[in-house]
Amino acid sequence: MTIAVVTALGAAACSSDKGSSGGPGGSGGSGKDDKPSAAAHGPEALSEAQLKAASFTDGQTVGKYTASEYALDGPLGDAYTAEPARCQPLVALAGDVSDHDPAAQVQRKVDIPDEMLGITVDVTLRSYLNGDAAEVMKALDKAGKDCAGGFTEERALASAKYLKVEPAEAPDFAAEADEAKAYRFTILDVKGKLKLYEYLTVVRSGSTTLAFRGEIPGTKDIGGIPQDIMTAQWTKFRAA
Repeated sequence: MTIAVVTALGAAACSSDKGSSGGPGGSGGSGKDDKPSAAAHGPEALSEAQLKAASFTDGQTVGKYTASEYALDGPLGDAYTAEPARCQPLVALAGDVSDHDPAAQVQRKVDIPDEMLGITVDVTLRSYLNGDAAEVMKALDKAGKDCAGGFTEERALASAKYLKVEPAEAPDFAAEADEAKAYRFTILDVKGKLKLYEYLTVVRSGSTTLAFRGEIPGTKDIGGIPQDIMTAQWTKFRAA
């Protein structure tokens, strides 16, 4: 089954109200949390092979950025946890640390290879069984509200304090998706001296979520996940 067909099944199973699923401002403002967003058993989950076909390839360029495969098991942040636990969706949606284990996932790193201190965007496509993709988005939305005032990110050898969680601008294509959430994080570095800024955008289409987490070493605010990276990945996903 092609991704286009699976996406159509997901759209048919979800609320038909697309006008509030994205756009400037807010956390994507999907407005669908009070409506059934998936059938009882949800749309069919994509396989790892299908996700690979829909994701950036190793070495693919997007403007000045280049995508690459992770040498090990993905970004370090996938192993981090949150305290309190209800804030976990803002830290990582990886199966090992979240309530919903994906059926398949593919991860890519997108950056400017020659810039040691430049922006890095973790791009992860995950497919879920039994409508869990919609539940992931519901948990993310709740965490964004409950944890707006901050929480602690527990790492392997240190802790980082999230001082603030704010809604960020949703991607331009958000209205085409079933749901979209976007956040800006203000984080105190592990030494407790500097304020750092990270961004998270998660888009759902049927049984699949596309997550983009962007950060940069140092105190510069990147202003959001680069639109060209998100748009290029979304376009490839929709065309697969």
